[in-house]
Amino acid sequence: MTPMTPFIRDLAAYWPQILTGLENTLLLTVIISVTGFLGGIAVFYLTVVSGKTCRKWTERYISFFIGTPLLVYLFLMYYGLPELGVRLSPLLVSVIGFTLNVSAYNARYLTTAYNGLDRMEIEAAGAQGFTLPETFRFVILPQALRFSVPSLTNQVIQNLKDTSVAFLIQYNDFFSQIQEIASTNFEFFKAYVLAGLVYLALVSFVVAAARALERRIVLPT
Repeated sequence: MTPMTPFIRDLAAYWPQILTGLENTLLLTVIISVTGFLGGIAVFYLTVVSGKTCRKWTERYISFFIGTPLLVYLFLMYYGLPELGVRLSPLLVSVIGFTLNVSAYNARYLTTAYNGLDRMEIEAAGAQGFTLPETFRFVILPQALRFSVPSLTNQVIQNLKDTSVAFLIQYNDFFSQIQEIASTNFEFFKAYVLAGLVYLALVSFVVAAARALERRIVLPT
């Protein structure tokens, strides 16, 4: 019997759970990438169109969620809220926590792109009778999105990797299943190497898709 055989046997026994965990990881990645993208646009809109006071609070929102660890508010919602009588599922906590975090990062990317736009185009839209919301919709947002494609796609990649922390709030993801196998047979090295290789394969696929999207969308320099 080779040294690898017991680990392979345990891997085969846990295979259905591993596949379920992998599906949950991909599900969470897709959800938070979509909600974080839409949330980022909403926050970006407030930084451009809203009044001075709202812009100030929006900037504080961005700074807070960029400057604090994601795990803090995942733990706060999952382990802290029950003390107040509020219990949320691991998936819901993950979606809320990640969305707040990812929205802040995406809004920052879009704001950075906006600061680099040609102000003459924005002023021309206003001179032609466009309202500020219309200027945002037809002039600012399309260009900011295009110039932010590399950053936004890199955020999707980061989202996939960051989902691994959700197992700490008992979300049944891929990493939690690998952790269970390792805890059962104490083959920690092999289990974590396998996890790393699977994440690498998934990230490589997303990277290839992201780079193809960038070549199609980003304006040539």
